[in-house]
Amino acid sequence: MDSIQDKLDRLSEKAIDQSKIFGTSFCIKHEDRIWNTCSGNLNIDSQYFIASTTKLFVTAVILQFHAKRLLQLNDPISKFLDPGIIDGLLIYKGKDYSNQITIKDLLAHTSGIPDYFQMKNREGISLEMSIQKGVDMAWTFDEAVARSKKLTPLFAPGTPNKAHYSDTNYQLLGRIIELISQKKLSVVFNELIIQPSNLTKTYLYENPNDHRPAELYFQNKPLRIPLAMTSFGADGGIVSTSHDMMLFITAFFDGKFFSKSDD
Repeated sequence: MDSIQDKLDRLSEKAIDQSKIFGTSFCIKHEDRIWNTCSGNLNIDSQYFIASTTKLFVTAVILQFHAKRLLQLNDPISKFLDPGIIDGLLIYKGKDYSNQITIKDLLAHTSGIPDYFQMKNREGISLEMSIQKGVDMAWTFDEAVARSKKLTPLFAPGTPNKAHYSDTNYQLLGRIIELISQKKLSVVFNELIIQPSNLTKTYLYENPNDHRPAELYFQNKPLRIPLAMTSFGADGGIVSTSHDMMLFITAFFDGKFFSKSDD
């Protein structure tokens, strides 16, 4: 009879199609048992971009800051960010709601702020579309915010039953973390999450000459965009492994980074 490991290995191999999926890496935990499996161009120790799972690292830091009373979730973001950033950040139907956006709105994607990365501009082109075509480019926090301001907002912040995923929200949270801590985001991640959790192969990607992460693909072609990957930062720039991510996720939901009862 096949073991659980054998079944997982077989499923992992079966997922590879050399068309859209070129490699897999899984770490599965049940109670005290852990299984690792991989296939294709990835091995057990392969480091890869975790993309928007980076946002959970940001959330963990923000909730730590909340537990330490460095911020409140209902604080307006204008309490932390420069007027130049706040000005014109969210003008919906002719009314400026920029000063009403809260930390909680950013965390929960209820701010109504447009997504600088995925939303299309007036020419019908998004930054994501350009990147998918292999156009590698870098952008700064200020450029991401400026791009967002040129897009059409979706709703007023905190509108009941309204939410829209926006990478801009986490660009803003990343900047707030740096302003409160007076440290680079990568340093904060290292001090508050990575080192305490012994995530030995996890880091924020900052150097376009760093070739450690596994190659990215879009459809059936390699996608080489190191400049773009250095620019995502708080909304999607962390590199990790499946094993490290299991350690992080377990710690996150066990309340190791912040108290589960903290209100």
